[in-house]
Amino acid sequence: MNSSNSFFVRWRVRLGYPLAVAVLWFARPMPRSILIGSIVGFFGLMVRAYAAGYLHKQEVLTMTGPYAHTRNPLYLGSSILALGAGIAMWSWISGSILVLYFALFYSIVMRREEKELLARHGVKFEKYASAVPLFFPRITAANLPVDTSASFSIEQYRKNHEWQAAVGLLLLLGALLVIWRLRL
Repeated sequence: MNSSNSFFVRWRVRLGYPLAVAVLWFARPMPRSILIGSIVGFFGLMVRAYAAGYLHKQEVLTMTGPYAHTRNPLYLGSSILALGAGIAMWSWISGSILVLYFALFYSIVMRREEKELLARHGVKFEKYASAVPLFFPRITAANLPVDTSASFSIEQYRKNHEWQAAVGLLLLLGALLVIWRLRL
């Protein structure tokens, strides 16, 4: 991994905090935008939750459930969540910052993770990657030889700390309500 990719991987979360301040600064939320953004964001949370219930990080190559449609359902859910946040903020500047952040950081992170999975799982990952798209999901599940016992687990969801995304969305929506009230 080259040093610029390493920078993006290490700093994606840390740089997210000042970016959050910037997007909130430019936010011009309205009750309707907050409601619609909440609905879209909730859908993103559900995609993330569904994916997290299947994901066994560093243990196995997960290829069932949402992973039979896209290799990155967690990031797909995050992008839907960010779309909901952008709608809730009702600001083209905030939305642009979010889109640029996700496009830049997560494209690099997904490629880096691909290299790690290839190194760890070899031919099995190559076959998986040739059948399942990187980001935008297939309509039908890929027909892969996988362990059929792999299914959604609420324990796995908890182990992956996915509840933190829900808390983050609630905090954001609360902040947007405060911003809306202050701007009245």
